[in-house]
Amino acid sequence: MQTVLSGYQDKKVSGKKKGKDTRSNWVMFMFVSKCRYNVFRKRSTIQACEAGFRELKQFGFKFGVFGFVGTHLHFDANVPEKYSIRTAKTMLKTWSAKRIFKEKPNFRKLYPRGSFWSGYEHHQGFGADEAKARAYIQNQAQHHNIQVIDDTIQR
Repeated sequence: MQTVLSGYQDKKVSGKKKGKDTRSNWVMFMFVSKCRYNVFRKRSTIQACEAGFRELKQFGFKFGVFGFVGTHLHFDANVPEKYSIRTAKTMLKTWSAKRIFKEKPNFRKLYPRGSFWSGYEHHQGFGADEAKARAYIQNQAQHHNIQVIDDTIQR
């Protein structure tokens, strides 16, 4: 019995391919601002939040589309294999909040304890229809009937 088992293990080990990980770790997230404040109505806040997320590219995160809607946002991200969803969620919330507070110092008045995101979040895999999921994320402004104010224009 040992020879059969060791032979099976030898075949299994020798049959492994070395190279790039091809698994899909794309996850859809939904984060809500603390107290559901309507903070994502201005383009500058949206850009600061996106920049905070994109800083995580150095750790292997990849991002798809973002859908900002007043009090919350939907987005998809490819989470590196070495991070759990809980760790990834913590990293995403921490880096984006730090970037928002850095670029929008008046937000400290709204959030004096420095906690930008609420405890509520939602995450799920794409399922079978990835295009439909991304279209849902992109159409959040129309779905919630939100107009974003472009305050980034310099005079």
